Amino acid sequence: MKKIFFLFLIFVMNIGFSQYSISGNLTPTKDFKWLIAYKLTPTGQNYIADTEVSEGYFNLKLPVTAQPGMYRLVYAVPQDEYFIDVIYNKKEDIEFNFDLDQGINFIKSEENLLYTNYLDEINSAQNELLDYYSTGRISQNEFNEITDQLRNVQNRYEAIAPESIAHQFISSNRNYVPESQVPLETLLQNKKSSYFEHLDVDNRILQSSGFLTDKITNYVFSALSPSISTKVELEKAINENIAVVHQKISSTPEEYKLAVFHKLWNMAQDNSLSTVGDLIYENYLKVLALENGNTTIIDEIETTSRLRLGTKSPEITWEKNGKTYSLSDLQGAENYVLVFWSSTCSHCLKEVPQLHKELENFKNVAVLGVGLEVDDIKWKKEVARLPNFEHAIALGKWESDYAKVFAIDKTPTYFILDSEKRFIAQPESDKELIEFLRKKE
Repeated sequence: MKKIFFLFLIFVMNIGFSQYSISGNLTPTKDFKWLIAYKLTPTGQNYIADTEVSEGYFNLKLPVTAQPGMYRLVYAVPQDEYFIDVIYNKKEDIEFNFDLDQGINFIKSEENLLYTNYLDEINSAQNELLDYYSTGRISQNEFNEITDQLRNVQNRYEAIAPESIAHQFISSNRNYVPESQVPLETLLQNKKSSYFEHLDVDNRILQSSGFLTDKITNYVFSALSPSISTKVELEKAINENIAVVHQKISSTPEEYKLAVFHKLWNMAQDNSLSTVGDLIYENYLKVLALENGNTTIIDEIETTSRLRLGTKSPEITWEKNGKTYSLSDLQGAENYVLVFWSSTCSHCLKEVPQLHKELENFKNVAVLGVGLEVDDIKWKKEVARLPNFEHAIALGKWESDYAKVFAIDKTPTYFILDSEKRFIAQPESDKELIEFLRKKE
């Protein structure tokens, strides 16, 4: 009797909850097989549901426990590249069409239609202002029409559904609009000085979306003077912007700060701004990672820095004829090739001997092969077939020190060094390696 009453109570409690869905069509149909929904959080994402995609169509039923916020629909790997973000308010079904080339088109969802329509209009109006300045136009009437349109779009959309989730994004996206004509440099300075005026960095829904981190990243790497002409000036200006961001997000949770500075570090890496990346790591990211107990980020960054192009290779030593040799002691070559392989890797046993033969044509190239091995029995037989290479062995295979220091996750892995043993390339295959060396001849 108690069990029946308990089940009945659960049923009654759920009567007031409705189950909503996200559905739509995805094209090209052959590229979509499955869809996984996550609820975004300030520091990551939580799995919610998944569904099969059949002939491009999907219908994802969200559990009644799903809470309002930003949702990420992942359709391929890597998950941080192939996704669709939507607003879910727990009040409506969502329907859209998505094309890999054309993007998303919402069919049903007041929240998402409101936000996407706003973005279309405000971006169009902002582009008009940028075009006005870039083409050197000076008409006061035209300037007034463009700036009035910017203000009207922003005010109109802020007045629509102020209780909606979309409103939180719209109001935080309010930008500086000049009251009168000013030089472009002044316009950019004023936009920069007022950039965070309406941006609600403490809003957890914004923290859980790409919107806020994208706004912060845009400030750091784009709020720059057009008069900057050298890389030194560029890095100095970016570092100053980073200091401003650090102050602006000081009240946010430590986990969110960690996510922001990790994103900034990745952006610096992607743009070959190693000095900026090092400053982010040393001044902000390392401390935040340690405080949050996230040693994975520390390992990732220190490995990336250790293997960065232009950095001197970590040392490698080996025994030969009773003597100890080291990579740093090798002399006389214009380039050095490091080959991490294994005698138990069938692919290596085919590719590495072929590379050995190919490299006979390069007189100013020296090669050090590092075998990732469980023992040296088979390795000794295989290295005898590669007499032109120097050979080191890393017992312990994937758990060996060299595998960890050089972040080896597959064999064979190649590095090319210059005459000073600095990294200059990491080709993906023996063919890429040979092609790189030929271009240097």
